Amino acid sequence: MMNSDSFTELLQKGFRIALGATASLVEAVQDPARQSERFSEINGDWNRLSEDLESKGTVAEQEARQMVDSMMAQIPGPFSQSRPTHTPVSTVNMPTVEVSLQTEIKILTQELEAIRRDIIQLNQSDS
Repeated sequence: MMNSDSFTELLQKGFRIALGATASLVEAVQDPARQSERFSEINGDWNRLSEDLESKGTVAEQEARQMVDSMMAQIPGPFSQSRPTHTPVSTVNMPTVEVSLQTEIKILTQELEAIRRDIIQLNQSDS
């Protein structure tokens, strides 16, 4: 059985390989001789080919993300509040939560824990 983390990693790897294949196709159109030579070096080694394509896809993904971040920083309005372009680029999209919301969630979680403890104590006293 595949857990969600390995499934997500598999999807990311597949996406990056496809992105790398697209980048290689563009390079092949621009310089067919060089790409022909590069693929003849691989000579049917599918693992090496997928690693090369994944690596190229990772680079293309990071470059695209940096380009979008820089474009979003130039747009006036709510998008200009985005993270600075000098921060490291993460390939995992992590949700951001405002501090006030984090505090409220923490308080509600503590209240739920207290209610749960009360319920357990009531159940034990009824037994």
